[in-house]
Amino acid sequence: MRAWSSPALQTVPGDGSAPVRVHDTASGRLLPVGPESGEARMYVCGITPYDATHLGHAATYVAFDLLNRTWRDRGLDVHYVQNVTDIDDPLLERARATGVDWTELARAQTDLFRSDMEALRVLPPREYVGAVEAIPLVVDAVEALGERGLVYRLDPEVAGVEAPDWYFRSRQVPHYGAISHLSEEQARVIFAERGGDPDLPGKVDPFDCLVWRMAREGEPSWESRLGPGRPGWHIECSVIAQHYLGTTFDVQGGGSDLAFPHHEMSAAEGRAATGQRYAQAYVHAGMVGLDGEKMSKSRGNLVLVSRLTAAGVDPMAIRLAILAHHYRDDWSWTDAGLLAAIARLDTWCRAVAAPAGPDATATVAAVRAALRDDLDAPAALAAIDAWVAATLAGEGTDPTAPGLLARAADALLGVAVHAGGCSERTSDSLDRVKTFESLFAELQDKAVNRPDGSGTVAELDAGVHQIGKKIVEEAGEVWMAAEYEGKDATALEISQLLYHAQVMMIATGLTLEDVYRKL
Repeated sequence: MRAWSSPALQTVPGDGSAPVRVHDTASGRLLPVGPESGEARMYVCGITPYDATHLGHAATYVAFDLLNRTWRDRGLDVHYVQNVTDIDDPLLERARATGVDWTELARAQTDLFRSDMEALRVLPPREYVGAVEAIPLVVDAVEALGERGLVYRLDPEVAGVEAPDWYFRSRQVPHYGAISHLSEEQARVIFAERGGDPDLPGKVDPFDCLVWRMAREGEPSWESRLGPGRPGWHIECSVIAQHYLGTTFDVQGGGSDLAFPHHEMSAAEGRAATGQRYAQAYVHAGMVGLDGEKMSKSRGNLVLVSRLTAAGVDPMAIRLAILAHHYRDDWSWTDAGLLAAIARLDTWCRAVAAPAGPDATATVAAVRAALRDDLDAPAALAAIDAWVAATLAGEGTDPTAPGLLARAADALLGVAVHAGGCSERTSDSLDRVKTFESLFAELQDKAVNRPDGSGTVAELDAGVHQIGKKIVEEAGEVWMAAEYEGKDATALEISQLLYHAQVMMIATGLTLEDVYRKL
């Protein structure tokens, strides 16, 4: 399977040789990762392609893109591998629900993911491997585990299933549990929530995991020495990682919701296959939420990269909105955060277009130091913001500084800023935001200053709900106004709703005329 096109990667003068430290989930400590020279090796779990790419996905891949770029800035080669789970229950369920062939759904969503990664300037993996193409590797691995007595088949009559699936004896492997450090009670609950089957009758141990699902009527399957079927989720990743990266590699990455069971199980399978440690460090990105809940396909509360970019939001503003948060933090995507990122991109573009600025050497060094200290992107942004503010204030006379700063933002942070000034997309976004801000101020003034009983507040509230319904119709998103159904809205609440509507309207292409018609 092909990956996506790589953006040009610039080099930045200065000393980039300091080691990179990241937080290892298993030890709970900051660890140096990557060799002193040569090749750094990283595996990051990819998508199940049925609803790509929401901001939670994007934040994870931007986080590990920072590590990739920081390693490269050290002069290391980077061997980066990512999978695509292009056969799994959620994909099949979505295909059935939508009446789309599962292969076409996987292909279309993988293509969309590639285009989103290109837009966000995420460096591609060297190998981008689908679960389907890895089936021969999975079959070999299950057979090898069987020779060690570490897999078994369920009795369908005891388990109450249609076929004798193959299971892996997870807790027979030394160091099982050393990544997530969960109690048995905690682990059992999470295992059940995240695709496991701890209560399935006939299993030797509740935490044994599926490695080969035997064929069922109406499901895709592949002939193999194990019998017709398809691979389990965890073993897919372990065999792909070790086939391309070797027995032990530097970093296993993914979202924090993958630490258990996915990374725990994959690591156990990898160690069982080789007798060696699977990864040197397990690095996990925090969860991205919307309205206080984790953004996920199952909840349907997704903000999609493709929808934002199609509506004219500059991908670099989206990337900056992500980088404003430390990769390990859980955070919520907000309209205010996107507006701040759009404004930040505008100021950066104007600063690098200046004829001169303060010497940027110390700024570049500060960016490097921040990224080497657990990929601290917010600190890196703050360093650039300080240089930008000084430049726009007319300070500094170094004509090479703007170019150096632009190269550093590009190479180290993946943010392309242009000496020609703000991109057309960013300018358009800013203009639209300013228009909606004017509308917001006007309607807020009406709501607050009209006498009680005039009906204005109620009319405005009804109008806001109509905007929300229009957005739902055009974008398919759950809008914040739904929270206020059936409630008496105050002027402040109406103002807050209009503020939320600004970016949602940017994302859907809803025009100012649409708004006035609804109001």
